[in-house]
Amino acid sequence: MLYKTEEEIELIKESAMLVSKTLASIAEIIKPGITTLEIDTHANMFIRDHGAVPSFYNYGGFPFNVCASVNEAVVHGFPNGTPLKEGDIVSIDVGAYKNGYHGDQAYTFIIGDVSDEILNLVKITKESLAKGIEKAVHGNRVGDIGFAIESHIAPHGYGIVKDLVGHGLGKDLHEEPQVPNYGRQGQGKMLKENLVIAIEPMINLGTATVTTADDEWTILTLDGKPSVHFEQDVCVKKGSPIILTDFNIIEQQEKANKNLNSSYY
Repeated sequence: MLYKTEEEIELIKESAMLVSKTLASIAEIIKPGITTLEIDTHANMFIRDHGAVPSFYNYGGFPFNVCASVNEAVVHGFPNGTPLKEGDIVSIDVGAYKNGYHGDQAYTFIIGDVSDEILNLVKITKESLAKGIEKAVHGNRVGDIGFAIESHIAPHGYGIVKDLVGHGLGKDLHEEPQVPNYGRQGQGKMLKENLVIAIEPMINLGTATVTTADDEWTILTLDGKPSVHFEQDVCVKKGSPIILTDFNIIEQQEKANKNLNSSYY
């Protein structure tokens, strides 16, 4: 595992904050009728205008700048020309590479009115991320993060995707360790100060089982029920972690956009 210097953490934070600002700018424009391809173009221009490049473009052959996963798409969704509509939920996952370091963050937006069932799924998933982040402290283990997330999700009967995990972050987009969204307390790799990780619960309304679409990238729920995805970048410290990304600026724009539903928090 790669531990970072304080200088490196500041550089990662700059990339991480740019990703948050990109998502906040998307929260301003997202509405019924916009396409995820338009969002992809917007994000590309925003990231490049701020002196960075999109981390995802051509990563392992991925042909877009963001992952846009709508409704039953869990993650890695291809942006396309289908207009978003009232009642859709869409996870936008963004990466930015600047000064040699990556930032990586995802946020699920709700367009217009949805059922209480969906609102609750979004709320509980977002809360589970906060629970996981609390455990990202020096001396804990990876399993403590997963256990905290799983413990918050389990009473609701949602499916925790086990095929996909969070990860270390730095000069590479995906570094060690893997950070599952389930686990046992006191198990897994030790967390030490100045490890930077991306924690990202992917939670399904129904079954945890997923399948891969014909595009060989988009991960879909097997039962076609919706999935929610949130992600933040975190630096492990003694006592309490440092969150390098910022949900607050995204939430401000989300609340200001009358087309988005933020009634779950």
